[in-house]
Amino acid sequence: MARNIDDIQRDIERTRRQLASTLDQLADRSRPQTLVSDAQQSVTQKLQDPKVQAAIGGAVAVVVALIGLSVSRSRRKSRDLKEIQRMLAERG
Repeated sequence: MARNIDDIQRDIERTRRQLASTLDQLADRSRPQTLVSDAQQSVTQKLQDPKVQAAIGGAVAVVVALIGLSVSRSRRKSRDLKEIQRMLAERG
């Protein structure tokens, strides 16, 4: 059954409006401010997750422990060097 020209024109206009709306939505989503806002919201949501907080806390604890270990070794090495210098000075 053949379609009437008025029906075809209405379909074309409806399709144009839908396409224009879709293009407007895509343009809005691709704006830098929108992208930044979306990223901030995503990060904020992830940081509120208890599992993520626990993982970050664990990572911070490991880093602090490594820094403490490094400082301790450095101090021990410094004391050992001073002791060796003192012993050499007594010999000489």
